[in-house]
Amino acid sequence: MLYLTCSAGLRPCCSALALAAANITGAGATFPYPLYSKWAEAYKAKTGIGMNYQSIGSGGGIKQIIAKTVDFGASDAPLQVAELEKNGLVQFPMVMGGVVPVFNIEGIKPGAIRLTGAVLADIYLGKITKWNASAIAALNKEVKLPDQDITVVARSDGSGTTFIFTNYLSKVSAEWKDKAGNNTSVKWPAGVSGKGNEGVAAYVQRLPGSIGYVEYAYAIQNKMSYVLLQNKDGVFVGPDDRTFRAAAANAQWDKAPGFYQILTEQSGKDSWPITGATFVLMHKKTGQARKRVDRAQVLRLGLRKRRQNGARTRLHSDARQRGEARQGGMEKIQDASGKPVY
Repeated sequence: MLYLTCSAGLRPCCSALALAAANITGAGATFPYPLYSKWAEAYKAKTGIGMNYQSIGSGGGIKQIIAKTVDFGASDAPLQVAELEKNGLVQFPMVMGGVVPVFNIEGIKPGAIRLTGAVLADIYLGKITKWNASAIAALNKEVKLPDQDITVVARSDGSGTTFIFTNYLSKVSAEWKDKAGNNTSVKWPAGVSGKGNEGVAAYVQRLPGSIGYVEYAYAIQNKMSYVLLQNKDGVFVGPDDRTFRAAAANAQWDKAPGFYQILTEQSGKDSWPITGATFVLMHKKTGQARKRVDRAQVLRLGLRKRRQNGARTRLHSDARQRGEARQGGMEKIQDASGKPVY
């Protein structure tokens, strides 16, 4: 996935880094972990420089980059401009993807169950407790729904995936907004909780009758059954690159201070309603000359590779980030003297 050919002006830099640079460290969102791990593997094979990315959740990534214990943090929940300025940080979107409700009902295939946002919110509020409840049955007349208890599965850790999911629920359900709200961590009204996308996926796979939410990559990798969701235009759509791209087309990064933009419940008949970006967080000013240049290189080369191959993978959907989103954040990263390192 990672574009590994340096431009003519950068070849000496890349060669030197391969010999002398320290490994890059990052931590945060589990959302982009499958993609970042592929970039890291390819980059190390080419340059000899490793990238150790800890998939600990967006909340942990934010804490670690603020504490300067890692070279970059990753979060699916963007920081407000005031918080960025307070901590001397810059953020920019790297990858678009989708949060996907997944279920475990024997005999029912992926995409066979349809839900509206309001019904999904009522399930997570603990108001709908059976799979054959009238609200679900009315949307799925052609499906033989079991008289089975619903086990709700959520995230136990501070999570950008949870931020995106609860942002969506808050837009489609006034009751959810009032009772639980939108944050990286909320007080779940019902169910059980797992750590990370991995933990939620494991719970759903293990518990018959369960429903959870994971990033698209985890649904695909684990061959999980997903629901069709009704989007803002009233169309039931499934999660895939096409529907993520349709939602991402509404992004206006040039009009978003600090690139703070949330893309749930976007208009468009093909838009997946729980779409979001994952962001990289870095300090504006940084020391360790070799390392700071290498951080910029690995991120820029990753972006080039996405542009080169269209990022048409089954792991993530490229947002077709505009030029200002790709370069605007990187150009703000400076060394101690104020000189841009990108």
